[in-house]
Amino acid sequence: MKFTVVGSGAMGLRYGLLLRDAGNEVDFVDPWKPQVEAVRRQGGVYVSRDGQGRHLVKMTMQYPEDYQGDPDCYIFFTKQMQLAGVLERCAHFFKPHQYAMTCMNGMGHVDKLLNYFKPDKVLAGTALVATVLNGPGDVDFIGKRGAGTMNLANYTEKPDEFTHQVVDELDKAQFHPNLTTNFRGTLLAKVVFNSVVNTLCTMFEMTMGEFADYEGFEEMSLQLIDEAYDACERDGVKMINSRQEELESVKYVSRVANPLHYPSMYQDMHNYRKTEVDYINGYLVKLGQKHGYDAKTHRFLTHEVHLAEIKKQKELAASTKKTLTAQTA
Repeated sequence: MKFTVVGSGAMGLRYGLLLRDAGNEVDFVDPWKPQVEAVRRQGGVYVSRDGQGRHLVKMTMQYPEDYQGDPDCYIFFTKQMQLAGVLERCAHFFKPHQYAMTCMNGMGHVDKLLNYFKPDKVLAGTALVATVLNGPGDVDFIGKRGAGTMNLANYTEKPDEFTHQVVDELDKAQFHPNLTTNFRGTLLAKVVFNSVVNTLCTMFEMTMGEFADYEGFEEMSLQLIDEAYDACERDGVKMINSRQEELESVKYVSRVANPLHYPSMYQDMHNYRKTEVDYINGYLVKLGQKHGYDAKTHRFLTHEVHLAEIKKQKELAASTKKTLTAQTA
């Protein structure tokens, strides 16, 4: 099978390289100039696992404007706020027979994909897989090979033969896919998970394991899970996990699977980038508001993250000003 990864950052590289290792043909496309130029300069990407064994994996990468491939399936891994612009840059190579798959964080991406792909060609899911982009052309896969799981569903909730082929290839690549027929419930399970772990670890600059070691970890997690489920259920979503199962997932991933991992929202904040909080906690707030329900803890956390973003931007501006002053002195 032929795949093209659009958004070849941390997660895009992990999916693409492991699918290639499993015998598939994989192309890589990315809009970020430092990433593309680093890969071209190096002749590939440096890959580590849990910070160990850093080595160069040969590959090529193209800008959207230059790509002319014809894959069976695209895999999209951009940030939520970047996707619309990336899709515009990629539109010239999309074809009616092609499928689109995504396991991006948050909610909002599927609606954008539906502007370019037919509903029966869209697959979306969630990935409980941890990966870190150390810098352009340098990625770290967290966890042993085969670590993590993922859920996947058709937008139509009617799996076809091609969907089963994709699931088979993901299984060969050791992503341990679980195919469901509950589209919104599948996607929102990860939104709820991220609304707890990503946001709190980011606000307090700690790993998932450090958060899980706190004596109030379960109480805090359950408060956010309960609010999230209250909002989702009011909107008619049938969640794929019970509230207790969702808590157990948060506990397992934080304590056992990825205790040393800093979530992606932390990585964005740490690198002075805008976070996806509006598509995670903020999305749950808006979902509740549609039905007169106030997910007030999620609303408070959304504001907190935005305040932290403002603080980080001020730090960046001050650091840049100091550097420029030193250079001109």
